[in-house]
Amino acid sequence: MKAAWIEAGEVSLRDVPPPKRLPGQALLRLITGGICNTDLELQRGYYGFAGTPGHEFVAEVIAADDPAWIGQRVVGEINLACGKCDWCARDLGRHCPQRTVLGIVRHPGAFAEKFTLPESNLRRVPAGVSTEHAVFTEPVAASCEILEQVAIPAAAAVAVLGDGKLGLLIAQVLAAHGLRVRLFGRHADKLRIAALAGVSTELATGALPEAAFRYVVDATGSAEGLAQAVRMTEPRGTLILKSTVAGRVAVETAPIIVNELTLVGSRCGRFEPALELIAAGKLHLDEMIAGRYPLSAAPRAFAQAGTRGTLKVLLDG
Repeated sequence: MKAAWIEAGEVSLRDVPPPKRLPGQALLRLITGGICNTDLELQRGYYGFAGTPGHEFVAEVIAADDPAWIGQRVVGEINLACGKCDWCARDLGRHCPQRTVLGIVRHPGAFAEKFTLPESNLRRVPAGVSTEHAVFTEPVAASCEILEQVAIPAAAAVAVLGDGKLGLLIAQVLAAHGLRVRLFGRHADKLRIAALAGVSTELATGALPEAAFRYVVDATGSAEGLAQAVRMTEPRGTLILKSTVAGRVAVETAPIIVNELTLVGSRCGRFEPALELIAAGKLHLDEMIAGRYPLSAAPRAFAQAGTRGTLKVLLDG
């Protein structure tokens, strides 16, 4: 079967053996996948990755232990936990030390004609949700995770830095939950998407506010953005880190210590609240789709996705 392949910084299309479905797993046929910044960082060397990427997807179940899954349109949580350790017992399987991660850590990803996931990871896509919207479930879930990790008071002001794919979703998700979001970015056309969702936006072309926000989210994907986010957080404020960057990021710790900031690393989230928010139609997702390619054109799709300023690029199975 055909699959996208990343190795030594290059993206290619390969013929690979079809996956073997293990007990408890479902065999999935890719309908649509979304290329995210993590996929691009894998191409740049994150995790020393080599293999088939892809963890944002909508798929059809073509085989499963439970016949009720067959034919269903699904999305899937990306962490494959052992189900036996203390972390799993605390419902924190995404931190299971034995876990694999779809398309990232030791489990072939979704950018293939077929792939597998545990049935317990699957979530049905509601009938009223389009495939083009459902493919955003994983990053919307990551955005919702902020609200599960940090108790942000109702109507509080939150600064979000970065108007890329994740930054736009974070700003929209937080605004949909009643927070007063101010999104700082470098692209007027992208900021207009967030403005449609009621987000206050500002072009980050000059000096930005310092020590001005109790809650700040860094979604810039850059070391410079992290330093700026530290400067924008008020004393005893909370800085939520959402960027994934290949390589080491130097951090000046003095202002973090002196201002007694709380740093919160934030990663994956539960899919249920994300699907509910998408189904409610509160997010502007169509405007975020920048390109669409067949799986056979994966190298071209990654090339567009890696072009500065590009939003979501989709791969159709």
